[in-house]
Amino acid sequence: MIVHPNAKINIGLNVVERRADGFHNIETLIVPFALTDNLRLNVNKSIYAKKFELVIDGLAIDGALDSNLVSRAYYLLNADFTLPPVKAVLEKKIPMGAGLGGGSADCAFAISALNKMFDLKLSVQQMQKYAAMLGSDCAIFVENKPAIATGRGEVLQLVSIDLSDYKLLIVKPQVHVNTAQAYKMLTPQMPQYSIKNILNRKPEEWRDKITNDFEDPIFTLHPALRKIKEQMYATGAAYASMSGSGSAIYGLFKQLPDTEQFNIDGNFVWTGIV
Repeated sequence: MIVHPNAKINIGLNVVERRADGFHNIETLIVPFALTDNLRLNVNKSIYAKKFELVIDGLAIDGALDSNLVSRAYYLLNADFTLPPVKAVLEKKIPMGAGLGGGSADCAFAISALNKMFDLKLSVQQMQKYAAMLGSDCAIFVENKPAIATGRGEVLQLVSIDLSDYKLLIVKPQVHVNTAQAYKMLTPQMPQYSIKNILNRKPEEWRDKITNDFEDPIFTLHPALRKIKEQMYATGAAYASMSGSGSAIYGLFKQLPDTEQFNIDGNFVWTGIV
């Protein structure tokens, strides 16, 4: 079975409070878009087969293969269902350390694929519960539709948002942001504007109202990110922001600018639709 886990952007990210369990309560709008990894899963019928084998192609991923979210998704389901041996090949195209949710998408798509492959009869809610056990923003990719995420990111409310008039520009420089470190730099606070209350406004009206709380501390550490965001506004973005805890910066444009000006210093640049 071949699936195509896709990336996401955060439109606004309010870090509201620190929880007793060490996580944070947030409010954000998560919108999937069409930059994808490729994940192939097959039953491994070799007599020498490992319980689970993962092969990585494309972008290099740090860390042991057993700690990859695809591996962890398999072993999580295997603990409850005793799955046959599986070999997975993950072609990585979504950059890591970007705030684009690639690893979380790989995790959720693996759960959905294993559910179909082995007829586990898991409901959407059950798959979301498994996904949330592996990461705060994994569950969004089960239904894979725009949603307001609250709690630590696992409480989802599907919303309707039409961005079909806009094109998306993603720029991810050679900067890796550690999410845990980013949270330590924040002072949680209630937002002036709730994301839920301003989604009926056009992106051109979001600039001073929908913010990402991670931007100020992360831009202080990495001034190049602020420059990319400013450059997007200077070239006509209706709205621009950092996604998640970074380091990808995105812009929504009625007409895309010449992207060559962003394609410098090894930046990852992607354009498409939401």
